[in-house]
Amino acid sequence: GIAMGLISEKGSVKEGGKIKILSDITGTEDHLGDMDFKVTGTAEGITAFQMDIKIRGITPELMREALEQARQGRLHILGKMAELGLAAPRPKVSEKAPTMIKMRIPTNKIRDVIGSGGSVIKGMQSQTGCTINIDDDGNIDIAAPSGKAAAVCRRMIEELTAEPEPGRKYKGKVKTIQPFGAFVEILPGRDGLVHISELADHRVEKVEDVVHVGDEVEVLCLGVDPKGKVKLSMKALLPPKAAPAAAEAPAAEAAPAAETPAAEAPAAPEAPVEG
Repeated sequence: GIAMGLISEKGSVKEGGKIKILSDITGTEDHLGDMDFKVTGTAEGITAFQMDIKIRGITPELMREALEQARQGRLHILGKMAELGLAAPRPKVSEKAPTMIKMRIPTNKIRDVIGSGGSVIKGMQSQTGCTINIDDDGNIDIAAPSGKAAAVCRRMIEELTAEPEPGRKYKGKVKTIQPFGAFVEILPGRDGLVHISELADHRVEKVEDVVHVGDEVEVLCLGVDPKGKVKLSMKALLPPKAAPAAAEAPAAEAAPAAETPAAEAPAAPEAPVEG
């Protein structure tokens, strides 16, 4: 599209004086001029237009002139776009373009996203460059400088509000160690217990024999009890031990087959001799 303007010498198109129609006006020409006429369309014709004027109307002749000038400008722009391979709209917005996305979270998770004194949401905004707005119903608007930043911000919020899923694998970090097991953070601010019996597929005397604070480990979520405590296992992700091979009994040597003498066929009776 293109924005058309108009400058009249006497502030009116009916009182004579010079009149000039402008193409692709700047902010100053819009502010000081008498018309702001935006026209959009394709090579086939106009799809939309909008006009602001500061004078008491314009004549049909000036309207035709402005539309023709806008058509020429529009076709020039479309030609330049075609030269750059933009003959049709892109199937999706560029990843570098500013993006606005919406999402919703449970209301009981709003405080997790905001954090104490707004520390969590401020940290996300500083890290991603996004602006995040949350209402009391859990609706979130994310204004991002790029598609990539929007995706990162969305993933951070999803991780903050996610609930552990039984049967799902997680990569986490060992936060604390107790004599009975290790606590592993699997989601931001959410950890679970790997009991000492779930650390390995053999008997473990001390938790420190297997893991230490700060280790990154892969665990399986076994479940969440009614109090919200998460049960994890490292042992469940280990490959099963191979069963010991059964001792093969030595193959018995086959006894040689006994030879059975062939039975002799009875002798045929002699034919009588004629005298």
